[in-house]
Amino acid sequence: MNKIFNKDIKNFVNEFFLTLNPIEKSKIKNISADHFCSDEENANLCAELVLSGIKTASCSLKESYNYTNFDIPMAGDLLIVTNWDHAPVCIVEFTEIKEVKFSEVNDLHARKEGEGDQSLSWWNKVHVDFFTRECEEFGIEFNKNMTLLLEYFKVVYPKL
Repeated sequence: MNKIFNKDIKNFVNEFFLTLNPIEKSKIKNISADHFCSDEENANLCAELVLSGIKTASCSLKESYNYTNFDIPMAGDLLIVTNWDHAPVCIVEFTEIKEVKFSEVNDLHARKEGEGDQSLSWWNKVHVDFFTRECEEFGIEFNKNMTLLLEYFKVVYPKL
C-alpha cells in the first residue's frame, strides 16, 4: 500500500483524526493509502463500491509482498481508499485477514468483493488474469496453489 500521502489525503486524514478521541487515535498502528485494481476504470468503480458498502473485501497475492515495500495488512490497520487520481474516497479498517490458496476462495468471498456479477466464476476469471499479470511483473509464474490474503474491511470514515 502507498505510504506517501498527497495534500488531499493528509487533509482527509486530519479531518478523520478530529472525529476520534485520544484513546481511538492511540489504537491506530498502521495507516496507508491506495486504490484498488490496476486500471483507472476499475479503481474508480471499486472506490465507489467500497463507499456504498457493496465491496467489503479484497485480496492480494501473499507472494507479491516479497517484491514490494508494502506491509502485509493486519486486522485493525486503516486504508485510505482513493480513486485512480489519488483523491481520498473513504477510510476503511481491516477487520480480518485470512490466508487461503487461490483455489480455496469461495462464493461468499467473491460476493463480498462486490465486483462484476459477484459470482465465484467471474471472480476466478478476472483474478487469474490479474494475478498472472502481476506475477509476470515479478518474474514468477502464477498458479492456483499460491496463497492469497483475503482482506475484509468496513468503512469507518466516508468522504462527505
